[in-house]
Amino acid sequence: MMGSSHALSGAAVWLTGSLALDQLAGFHQTPLQLAVGTAICAGGALVPDLDLSGRVTSRQGGATVAHTFGVFSLFLAECIEKLSLGVYRLTRMKYDPPRRNGHRTLTHTIVFNVGLGYGTLALCEAYGKWAVMGVLFFAFALALRGLFERWAERAGWVIVTLASAGAAFLVYERLPGDRGYPLLGVAVGVGGLIHLLGDMITRHGSPILWPIPTGRRMWRCFGLPHRIALTAGDKTETVLLRTVFATVAIFAGAFLVAPILLHRFHITLGS
Repeated sequence: MMGSSHALSGAAVWLTGSLALDQLAGFHQTPLQLAVGTAICAGGALVPDLDLSGRVTSRQGGATVAHTFGVFSLFLAECIEKLSLGVYRLTRMKYDPPRRNGHRTLTHTIVFNVGLGYGTLALCEAYGKWAVMGVLFFAFALALRGLFERWAERAGWVIVTLASAGAAFLVYERLPGDRGYPLLGVAVGVGGLIHLLGDMITRHGSPILWPIPTGRRMWRCFGLPHRIALTAGDKTETVLLRTVFATVAIFAGAFLVAPILLHRFHITLGS
């Protein structure tokens, strides 16, 4: 799927999951926690595509996420793509086809995205403020790039960077450490796993089970049969799926936030 679709799916899943936890398990979140978790999950849903690099010097090609910080993120994507390709070549089995790029390899596995979520949590707990602010900054920028792609393109990467840095600083001062920090790692990991599911409904699929060999292959891609799989960027994705994701996100968010706002409104009237 395209970047905007991945980001919208991450936001929709996070808000829907939060609504389910709120109703079924009594796990309540403040509007700020909901907003932060949604943004982190939307940003995390773009991370796997950092293995799709473009032309660094001319700033062309590459995935949506690779353009988030201009030439810097394009260079990062180039490094991740080469690392992923190296891992592929080192671990491929006889019947894995030869590859010339690392897209949809290492970063499109379950173990990578679960590890990324756990690593985010461990980093925040170990290094506190600056690690948390770094995670917030990076994820907010990715979320802006994915959820507001046209605006981000017009504004440019400098504005996106400044907006994300400001938001990260403001949010950190208000995010509770007892529940806020763990949610960062969970949101990043969930976002990455949602990305894999999104790619699995397209024709290429994802090698989710690596490093577990399947038959004679290590990097077998799993997904829908070609006759029913989506073509990335077609109208089914850009119109139908994005509309569904946006609608689900809006309704789930409304159900979560409305009771809180009404409660505060009644308190204000009562006082």
